[in-house]
Amino acid sequence: MKPSICIDSVCRDMELTEALSLVKSSGYDAFEFWNWSNKDIQLMENAMKRLGLSVATFCTQGGSLVDSETHQAFLDGLSETVKVAQRLGCGTLIVTAGNELPEVSREAQIENIVIGLRSAVPILEATGITLTLEPLNTAVDHPGYILARSDEAFDIIDQVGSEHVKVLYDIYHQQITEGNLMATMLGRLSSIGHTHAAGCPGRHELHTGEIHYANVFHALQSAGYAHYVGLEYFPSQDVVSGLEKTRELFNR
Repeated sequence: MKPSICIDSVCRDMELTEALSLVKSSGYDAFEFWNWSNKDIQLMENAMKRLGLSVATFCTQGGSLVDSETHQAFLDGLSETVKVAQRLGCGTLIVTAGNELPEVSREAQIENIVIGLRSAVPILEATGITLTLEPLNTAVDHPGYILARSDEAFDIIDQVGSEHVKVLYDIYHQQITEGNLMATMLGRLSSIGHTHAAGCPGRHELHTGEIHYANVFHALQSAGYAHYVGLEYFPSQDVVSGLEKTRELFNR
């Protein structure tokens, strides 16, 4: 289990090279981000080599899984994103499902998600990349999003039936949506390809809020979770001191 800093949230006011330098100087070896199209990929690649950093994951772009009419745009965007991932040596990508379509039944939209993800499998298998589907909370941050509960996300990837399609389990989002964090994660550990973490409530540093992250991380580590934990929070204090306190949670 390895931590990864989301530079679009933790370092949101910094230039790219400044953010990556901070990742390294704070004792971390990996980072992640949201969109790649607004990043200077060559600059990122150069900084990664200079600092010895790895990219844990980032988001694919294009289309909406709930809308079958945009599935080709999703596949085109995935193909382009995969090229960037290969260039950066990144083996995991993130996809969101999209917002609910009021004119389409929920059952049909869920089926569209399954169909869209199945259509991505040949691209993923050919490149060895894993695509992670992320449920998001709809109560606070993402009203209207189609997929809030983790059990529904797990059911979707079960229907897809590929080792290259897994769930991104965001601990912050799922604490808001359903709780029961450790039992859920440990029960479906092999289906989780990435995790996100932030303090809850507030989405700030991990040592703030109600989640006992030291216990959560210890349970994941003991169970053999070998993927990244993305630190996707918005600082409420000095960025460096917050990262230092967060790093301690992985060492208990």
